[in-house]
Amino acid sequence: MQIIKQVSYLLAVMLLGVMQIASAALTIEITQGVDGALPIAVVPFDTAKLSSKLPVDLAAIVASDLNRSGVLKSMERAQLPASPHYSNQVQYQRWRGAGQDYLVVGRVLEKSPGIYNIEFQLLDVLKQKQLLGRSMQAKKRNLRSRAHQISDFIYQQITGTRGAFNTRIAFVRAQNENAARKYVLQVSDSDGFNAQNVLESDEPIMSPSWSPDGKSLAYVSFESRRPEIFIQHLATARRSKIAGFSGLNSAPSWSPDGKFLALVLSKDGSPDIYTLNTATKRLKRLTKHRSIDTEPVWTRDGRSIIFTSDRSGSPQLYQINVAGGKPKRLTFEGRYNSAASLSPDGKFSVMVHGERGQYKIAQLDRETGNLTVLTDGRLDESPSFSPNGKMVLYASTRGNNGFLFAVSIDGRAKHKLSDQAGDIREPVWGPFESK
Repeated sequence: MQIIKQVSYLLAVMLLGVMQIASAALTIEITQGVDGALPIAVVPFDTAKLSSKLPVDLAAIVASDLNRSGVLKSMERAQLPASPHYSNQVQYQRWRGAGQDYLVVGRVLEKSPGIYNIEFQLLDVLKQKQLLGRSMQAKKRNLRSRAHQISDFIYQQITGTRGAFNTRIAFVRAQNENAARKYVLQVSDSDGFNAQNVLESDEPIMSPSWSPDGKSLAYVSFESRRPEIFIQHLATARRSKIAGFSGLNSAPSWSPDGKFLALVLSKDGSPDIYTLNTATKRLKRLTKHRSIDTEPVWTRDGRSIIFTSDRSGSPQLYQINVAGGKPKRLTFEGRYNSAASLSPDGKFSVMVHGERGQYKIAQLDRETGNLTVLTDGRLDESPSFSPNGKMVLYASTRGNNGFLFAVSIDGRAKHKLSDQAGDIREPVWGPFESK
């Protein structure tokens, strides 16, 4: 699918077929590293006492997570100078000589069939001391999640910022089955692995949006041959249609408290921004303009909504108070700015920024108005902040296919969640989930 870069894309994209696809697992490819990233070595965990081989390589997942952060650079396994599993086995001089600042060691013990204890330590090579040590229980089915948790612990210990590796992403893909095109809404780990189908359809699925508690997704489905908005609870697969008005029903976005959705409806004329109370189903219209108003996203305090509109002659970002009032234009640099995503602290927004026929992901400092381009693609779309605000997930077209990428907020580190056989679109990064 070609990205429609005129403002009429909102309507056109819903009528176009999306993507040639074959189903395949996502893989990680580091496309741009960071000079000066802190070196860390993750030694394969000791599994010698297990009765059977683990289905995943815990240390490899941790090393990949940390490498993707842009802050840390994990040592290649083939270059490890030794294989200790406990801190008292570590010869710090060897690791200092290998240029490492940090070292991760660990082991896995079997409590009972399918139940494991994972123990790991984070060591400071230069200070020759332990920074972190933990033991956690895991079942076979959640070993990958435990590895992401270990990455989060390590990342937070070193950087002081909460890690976002043990979170999930949602995206839309299509796949060919018996000469028919199938559209699939999927949820996976933050690295693209462990993908699970949420919905399969013969008709397009669009605009997934996470609830603040990470338990539900809102999305647009064309299964009735017209756009309608549904909410689906992920654990039970229970879902309900919450907007099926005549005309367009599009772009759902959850309020921070999870009680409202912002959405785009054209039932009263041109597409405008509305809010919907998910409990009472009460609608409130926020914009009323002959232009196309679309892609709403809530501010952190829940008092305002940022949206895309062409009311100035080209797509730009605007902000309107939920209580009502006149929209305020936010972007002025460039003739195309759309699809905002706000950082968790509310200080920055990322967007699709178009100049000279190329569309990249850019970041706007909401206080100073400074705009920084983060990516170097020609057709980048659908940016979404990680829940810790340190990475941005987005889709990009390469040839005729779409791929998922993540870039650090300074633009220095980038990696691709690649599916060489297919085309993946509309990613959105989920929240930290409540325990």
